[in-house]
Amino acid sequence: MNKLASLPLLTLLLLGTGRATAADPSPTTVAATPAISVPTNASASFLASIPNPGNKAPDVAAIDRDRILKAADAALLLAPLSITQTKAPASPAGIHDYYSNGDYWWPDPSKPDGLPYIQRDGQSNPANFSDHRVALRKLRDAVAALGAAYLITGEDKYAAKAAEMLRVFFLDPETKMNPNLQHAQTVAGAFPNGRGIGIIDTLHLIEVPVAVAALQKSPSFPTETVTGLKSWFHDYLDWMITSKNGQDEAAAKNNHSVAFWLQAAVFAAFTGDQERLAECRRQFKEVFIPKQMAPNGSFPLELKRTKPYAYSIFQLDNMTTLCRVLSTPDENLWAFELPDGRSIKKGIAYLEPYLADKSSWPLKPDVQAWAGWPTRQPALLMGGIAYGDPTYIDLWKKLHPDPSDEEIQRNIAITQPILWVQ
Repeated sequence: MNKLASLPLLTLLLLGTGRATAADPSPTTVAATPAISVPTNASASFLASIPNPGNKAPDVAAIDRDRILKAADAALLLAPLSITQTKAPASPAGIHDYYSNGDYWWPDPSKPDGLPYIQRDGQSNPANFSDHRVALRKLRDAVAALGAAYLITGEDKYAAKAAEMLRVFFLDPETKMNPNLQHAQTVAGAFPNGRGIGIIDTLHLIEVPVAVAALQKSPSFPTETVTGLKSWFHDYLDWMITSKNGQDEAAAKNNHSVAFWLQAAVFAAFTGDQERLAECRRQFKEVFIPKQMAPNGSFPLELKRTKPYAYSIFQLDNMTTLCRVLSTPDENLWAFELPDGRSIKKGIAYLEPYLADKSSWPLKPDVQAWAGWPTRQPALLMGGIAYGDPTYIDLWKKLHPDPSDEEIQRNIAITQPILWVQ
């Protein structure tokens, strides 16, 4: 067993290494905040606090060993990925700029040219341009698997491959992605230049920093790669916070704002941005629990959607992951509770019976991908550990970890729980 497995919660991030100079700046210029400077050998616990540290976590390394190594060995054979490998035909930007179409928008059959597109909530348009989104998700899948494999084996080949893939995707001048989503989730004839809602496309990237936390211990994972990645995520977080698209998404009243601030929390932890981490905690306590959760622990705006089951799961998973990232010994979000009892604990308790028995779900089935839910939801694992509840952990163990439905895959932020929980 790799000696890293004995460290608390496995994932330690080095904070605040030097900034790299961007060789290919984003076409959208924003004012950058200064990088937070700390010694290059500084470290901090990234996922540090649970209400009862004595609670026993399941042996995720043993449970997932075969699936981790299968995914990591497949990743060793992958050619490096880059969004520059596919030019989006309708993109107004350059090859280094991410581009995607809004999920639920379709040609208007009453118009000769179909424009502007109209919305069909919950029904993804298969004709959408999704190559950049798929490349990003495949990159995350590979790097997370490689990080998990290195964690349980200590074999440097996994770290070396991850470093190669990350350099090509984020750092090499010829192939890197610019640190913005200015052109994400465009809508033909309506929003041709992207929307704030598109920032949810990079939710998958939250698993990159926690993978790097494991991989950076290897001599095959260069320090300059860590430094470059911190620079990229610093710049991307700065764009998220300061751009109009980012500000629109940050203020959303449903799952989109939770996904936004979850990304902000992970990227701020990775880059040592304590001020923004404090704002993430404020959002959780003053916005998400009071304004998005009902007294029974449900999320009413998610229940109003045409896929209420999937959206409820998605929201709960992201809220519990926020607790995992943001809790400290002095500010434990797992224990946070409003006077009326609303808390993340109540949110898990509300949804768990419907994860255990989907047939008991009181609303209509989702309009898409109903058969594939639930999967092995991280809310069950994290909540089970945080609250010492073996019922949640046992259910997590029973559920399928690797859904084949792409609609479900794109709504799962965590693929390798060992990187988050131990």
